[in-house]
Amino acid sequence: MSAIIQVKNLCKSFRQFDAVKDLSFTVNQGDIFGFLGQNGAGKSTTIRMLLTLIHPSSGSIELFGQQLQGNRKSILNRVGAIIERPDLYKYLSALDNLKLFAKMSGLNLKESELVAQLDLVGLADRKESKISTFSQGMKQRLGIAVALVHGPELIILDEPTNGLDPQGIADMRNLIVQLSKERGKTVLVSSHLLSEIEIIANRMLIIHKGEKVVEGDVKRLLDPSKTTVTLDTTDNVMALAILRESAWFPNLTISDELIRLEMSKNDIEQLVKFLVEKGVGVHLVQPRHSLEEYFLNLTNTNAHAAPFAN
Repeated sequence: MSAIIQVKNLCKSFRQFDAVKDLSFTVNQGDIFGFLGQNGAGKSTTIRMLLTLIHPSSGSIELFGQQLQGNRKSILNRVGAIIERPDLYKYLSALDNLKLFAKMSGLNLKESELVAQLDLVGLADRKESKISTFSQGMKQRLGIAVALVHGPELIILDEPTNGLDPQGIADMRNLIVQLSKERGKTVLVSSHLLSEIEIIANRMLIIHKGEKVVEGDVKRLLDPSKTTVTLDTTDNVMALAILRESAWFPNLTISDELIRLEMSKNDIEQLVKFLVEKGVGVHLVQPRHSLEEYFLNLTNTNAHAAPFAN
């Protein structure tokens, strides 16, 4: 499978501040690639370097097998992007916005082709509506239609669910999957929400303070057999004593006010049944992947976490 994005030893400094440090990663053709990190981790800086909006301090970027430096125009003709919130003309209609951006890209598209783009993002029925009447979710979807107007192979989305309500987040999630599965697009989507990336992405990268933490296949990194389960019962002392004398003892990792076990997510129901049969009621069952635990530690500004080895 060919690499669409190849980043090697990328660095970006702003005076004394290192925003991105020795970052390397690969996005393959057909990926929905999740780019994760807390706000300020360096995601937007990296994306701006991918789009030549800012220049790296050092390192290299290849897109479609070509060095970005020296091939900017030909490469970016194959890329569509939304950086933060899309820039739209709020007193024009959705269709007129699309017409304008198509002309700016040097395209002479038929109205039917533009309406088809609006239909793809679920806005064909609002083609004559002014942007000033749109919700934030609708503006985000129109922004994607604008990013798609020139038929790009790679789509880069920087925090596309920011400011959206639950329905807007679900709509955006479904659209990203549709672009990949039905339209054959390669998608890089940045987010600070691990749960969203877990649903849509096949591969992901986590960065923290500009440095890579981990990169790899989502299913492998979020392996359900490596789940930390936190329990709170009607009698934790009794539950802990029972577990220590049972076949569950090797899974027991921590004992404090709550009980924690590392186990397969598929065995949780059996564990609860075992405790109930022993006369212990279960108030709380909270499964969490080890990577999720680590990511939440990173995104908690009061937490301190040691580096996670890839």
